[in-house]
Amino acid sequence: MKEAAIGFRVHSGWAAMVAVTIEKGSPSIVAKHRSHLVQAFTYAFRQPYHTAEKMPLGEGREFILRVQNEARSMAYHAIRSVQSDSKQQGIRLARGSMLLASGRTLPDLERILSSHAMIHTADGELFREAIMHACRRCGLKTESTKEKELLELSSAALHSQPAVLLRRVTELGKPFGAPWSQDEKFATLAAWVALRGVSERMQNASVAAP
Repeated sequence: MKEAAIGFRVHSGWAAMVAVTIEKGSPSIVAKHRSHLVQAFTYAFRQPYHTAEKMPLGEGREFILRVQNEARSMAYHAIRSVQSDSKQQGIRLARGSMLLASGRTLPDLERILSSHAMIHTADGELFREAIMHACRRCGLKTESTKEKELLELSSAALHSQPAVLLRRVTELGKPFGAPWSQDEKFATLAAWVALRGVSERMQNASVAAP
């Protein structure tokens, strides 16, 4: 069974998800989705730390936990759906690749809520963590890459110039129609790079086989 990886580019309350497999040495899109990670797609839930800032600390903590649990559940069901659809195509979705923002470690809640910059960071990290949590529940091997390093990393791993790779992923998305923005393109690159080592191991095993 062919193996696929799913790349994620996350925003507050939603994520672009693109699953990729390798066909004859070239990437092929298995699925693409823009998945909500909150039931009520409003500012209050999409920006939970901003909302919690206006609450007493204990109430804010409970609100954030509620949003986190909801995001984890919705991410899990979104990934399981892609796994199920992929399996029907004879493809095993086995890997996940997350694009990170700063990747900085966050302090305790009280300190987060005292800094507007930290609040912005924490909102994004909550939804990234939810997806990583869901990936583990779904049995995906996961990795992460800082977004600002993605093009350099992709260029080295895939042996192509960044401009060439961006044109390639733009072409890959055409059959799927809009939206196919930088969100989907970067998610595709992240998944493609995650599969690179798998593809090389399969090729080496094929050459070594008697």
